[in-house]
Amino acid sequence: VQLQASGGGLVQAGGSLRLSCTASGFVFRNNNMGWYRQAPGKQREMVAGISSRGSDNYADSVKGRFTISRDNARRTVYLQMNSLKLEDTAVYYCTIEPNRIYWGQGTLVTVSS
Repeated sequence: VQLQASGGGLVQAGGSLRLSCTASGFVFRNNNMGWYRQAPGKQREMVAGISSRGSDNYADSVKGRFTISRDNARRTVYLQMNSLKLEDTAVYYCTIEPNRIYWGQGTLVTVSS
């Protein structure tokens, strides 16, 4: 199983980024997926999840700003992040839910003022 996250970078507050996580080694379309993040000195936290059927859920802190989606043909899950805030700065990881055994390498998002 491999989960390859990409799309992070440096962005000003109020800006947008789209993260991608491309999967291999398992039947992607049958699995729920999730995005998590870990800020310096903090525990990893759930950001958003999407079921195999496409229903989504979000942490309260990102509702209305972030959108998770998936493209089963491309074996990819996305995280569209809008109206970014300083507190969104973190390393973002994708994982297979609900077991969360496998994690991508993470992609760093830095939001500057």
